[in-house]
Amino acid sequence: MIRLCATTALPEGQSRGFVLQGERLLAVRRDGQVHVYLNRCPHRGIPLEWEADRFLDDSGSLIQCATHGALFLIDSGECVAGPCAGERLTAVPNTEEDGDIWLREIPCDG
Repeated sequence: MIRLCATTALPEGQSRGFVLQGERLLAVRRDGQVHVYLNRCPHRGIPLEWEADRFLDDSGSLIQCATHGALFLIDSGECVAGPCAGERLTAVPNTEEDGDIWLREIPCDG
């Protein structure tokens, strides 16, 4: 298992970016659950954030690509609007234990 961060470093309704083992990741906590994805838009393979740790749209309910505005569901990573509609962000399996967020593995996505 790979330690991502302390659970307190990712408050409810917030997003945060990380670089681990050479991969850019994004994490979002929603309804108490942590969702982690590779920080790579399926449309162009580029990072999603507007600026450091800004991955969510103005409502805070969707992940938004800063380059072309594609919108992704936080719970599943599915693109629901934009040029990559129907595609998904690559999920990173994770768990919370003993006050930390742990990754089971970091998928290689190209």
